[in-house]
Amino acid sequence: MELQRPREAAALALSLLDLTNLKEDCTPEQIAALCQRAHTQYGTTAAICIWPRFVAQARAAFGNNHTIRIATVVNFPAGDSDVATVVEETRRAIADGADEIDLVIPYKKFIAGDEAAVSTMVAAVRKTCTTPVLLKVILETGELKDKSLIRRASEIAIAEGADFIKTSTGKVNINATLESADIMLQSIRDSKKKVGFKPAGGIGTVADATLYLRLAETIMQPNWAMPSTFRFGASGILDDILNVLAGDEPAKASSGY
Repeated sequence: MELQRPREAAALALSLLDLTNLKEDCTPEQIAALCQRAHTQYGTTAAICIWPRFVAQARAAFGNNHTIRIATVVNFPAGDSDVATVVEETRRAIADGADEIDLVIPYKKFIAGDEAAVSTMVAAVRKTCTTPVLLKVILETGELKDKSLIRRASEIAIAEGADFIKTSTGKVNINATLESADIMLQSIRDSKKKVGFKPAGGIGTVADATLYLRLAETIMQPNWAMPSTFRFGASGILDDILNVLAGDEPAKASSGY
């Protein structure tokens, strides 16, 4: 994939997109619209990412067609529920039709030095996410801040069976950054395991997406990014993707990149 060409980058970004609505006031009508938006004239998004309360609605809309996967969030966004509650939340979401679970680690406990809390949580939810359900583990890197903490959280999540490691909830002041992406991708590479990467929060343009794709290509290998190894968590990027695919001039990268 020639990432110097905006239309090719936009087409790839579309195929990797977890189209997201995790607004607190999200309505069933907005979920119905999200399900429709995931189908575009240029192809489909990889997934939608929604609150657990809407999973059954989305499954009814998509039926047995799992081309567009349904991702939902647990222990979200604060990461401070107990393990039993999160496991039940996960079990219920899967029963409602979720294909993927995006789990927030207990990052406040982790920052305080409790690594076991992260291991226990990820392991318990991993056990609940039986094949083919994917587990994406959210580290909340903007709150971890320290490079060594981001690296260690990545290592624990990978060791406990995460299918993906994800930067952020999108609900804190600092979300996805290229610096945190660099640390997480290196952790995946060094693990020698098939683990995917998902930057989320603040990625609003094809230009933003291209920066992450180039980074992944540099650390991993050319053409590593595909739906089984790379996702974007975003709500606003689809408009720019469609504009670029229609031949319009792409928007510039967001500030901070």
